[in-house]
Amino acid sequence: MIFAIGELLIDFIAVEPVDLRDVRTFEKHPGGAPANMVVGLRRLGVPAGLISKVGRDPFGEFLVERLRGEGVDTRYVAYDREVPTGVVFVQLKQAQPSFLLYDRTAYFNLRPGEIDRRFLDEADHLHFGGVMLAREPSRSACFEAVGWARERSIPVSFDVNLRLHLWEGRLGELDECMRKALGLADIVKLGDGERRFLEERGIRLDEFDLKLVAVTKGEEGSELIRGDLRVEVPAEKVEAVDPTGAGDAYMAALLAGLYALGRLKDPRLSEGELKLLGRFANLVAGLSTTRRGGWSVPRIESLEGREEIKPIVERLRGP
Repeated sequence: MIFAIGELLIDFIAVEPVDLRDVRTFEKHPGGAPANMVVGLRRLGVPAGLISKVGRDPFGEFLVERLRGEGVDTRYVAYDREVPTGVVFVQLKQAQPSFLLYDRTAYFNLRPGEIDRRFLDEADHLHFGGVMLAREPSRSACFEAVGWARERSIPVSFDVNLRLHLWEGRLGELDECMRKALGLADIVKLGDGERRFLEERGIRLDEFDLKLVAVTKGEEGSELIRGDLRVEVPAEKVEAVDPTGAGDAYMAALLAGLYALGRLKDPRLSEGELKLLGRFANLVAGLSTTRRGGWSVPRIESLEGREEIKPIVERLRGP
């Protein structure tokens, strides 16, 4: 089973393409990058669970119920009686969505010692992301769980997922956290802009012992890097409605593809395998933008008949 640790929240997505202060109508959707990712895994046929924290409130109950409805293992989602479930307001005025997050949320209140170590007995892989690292105690809880996984030789992936307003006035702290996270990961996913930002901060990916790096480039597709081998894969052409969660859909497809190929533990793929994996991840991410909300990954059965990704789809579909 693939586990992710991270934020589980409500996305309030603006219906009108205007400034947030002028929006009259929002749609409520379940969200949070790691939550989006594990739902994507389940829709692609991969067993997945989430480690997170929500408030003991109607939004928290709604989110856990929706996760269970998708077949996600929620045994390790904790409830907080004092801090509410996280909410995010999403603006779709620009080509890329912008987000307004608030600090006092249950997922940022996930504490070291609250995570049940028994998830390690079932984990084939652990994924984490950059948002939970922006605050304590969630940062320490994340690094605690990732440290346990490393001790057990469970492979780890990291989605950089920078939200710079969460690090305002603390860029030195951001640098330290990014270096620590990149040093713990086997697989890293980040956007091209995030890669440039880190390089400007003096953080280069080739400093770290990464087995696979995926760089997403929006309409240009993505780049997969394994050591000195670099593969550029063009994007799938779609009529995008809402790009919210496209990166999470890409991450889900990346891990699902590795799972299908039997390469979660050793993602050092050949050039042909990298191209296949990139085509699959780009397609899933592209299709996810044709629907609103972060839980928009297509189900694996809807991908049958596409010859360019057939080896992955057949293995995920099973006999």
